[in-house]
Amino acid sequence: MAEVSAGDVKALRDSTGAGMMDCKRALADAAGDIERARELLRERGLSKAGKRAGRETSEGAVVFASQGGRGVLIELGCETDFVAKTPDFQGLANSIAKSLLAATSVSTLDGALALAMIGSTVDDVVKAAGARMGENIQLKRVATVDVKGVTGGYVHGGGKLGVLVALETTVAGDAAESIARDVAMHVAAHDPTPIAVDRGDVPAKVIEQERKFLTNQALESGKPANVVEKMVDGRMNKFFSENCLLAQGFVKDPDTKVSDLLAKAGKEAGGAIAVKSFVRFKLGEAAA
Repeated sequence: MAEVSAGDVKALRDSTGAGMMDCKRALADAAGDIERARELLRERGLSKAGKRAGRETSEGAVVFASQGGRGVLIELGCETDFVAKTPDFQGLANSIAKSLLAATSVSTLDGALALAMIGSTVDDVVKAAGARMGENIQLKRVATVDVKGVTGGYVHGGGKLGVLVALETTVAGDAAESIARDVAMHVAAHDPTPIAVDRGDVPAKVIEQERKFLTNQALESGKPANVVEKMVDGRMNKFFSENCLLAQGFVKDPDTKVSDLLAKAGKEAGGAIAVKSFVRFKLGEAAA
């Protein structure tokens, strides 16, 4: 039997959940090649991580990390609410978010999984956690924002829903961070959920679909074409006011539009404050 190091045995055990002796035997049979040893464990039906890989991850947590003008929002999935609430799982989610926050060049899921973390990669750390906790754990979504200003976020329901907001502003400190959190809370709580910052940011496809729907609806009234067009224009204005963040009534004070809230906050803080972008993740929601 070839000599294998205790460190390699531990690494293989952490990433597969297989027994120590099974890992040692697989490494010996693979001449010390860890990847080949993982394949042998799967072939022998000894890799618990392999068996878990196809199981549904509808639970988990959405967390954010932000500092200055950079922010990160992630969704880490697991199988049960019980595991999602454990300090081990919550700590893992927050550690991943903080690692991504520090890695300014990473903005995609693939890049996040390949990122170095605790002497390994995020992907390997997640797999090892799955073996340790006995569940299929996956990093499901990643979003990053970078802005000349301030970022902030809000998490609701213990990680069931999270929002990240980027504010373009010269204002710094508590005033800017407070307004970022308020806007993030609004995005999380408002019904309907905003689909864009302002009407100019609404995707053309969404506008086309809504206008088509409203036109067909108006035509059923039997009114002439010129009247139908005016009806549709009016209803489209209502659509924009209901679905664009800046036009919505602030969730804490519906009589105040979000745009007015920002204007007031900027005036009090001595600098303009504008929402550049926002990201909203709901746990278990399909990635767009």
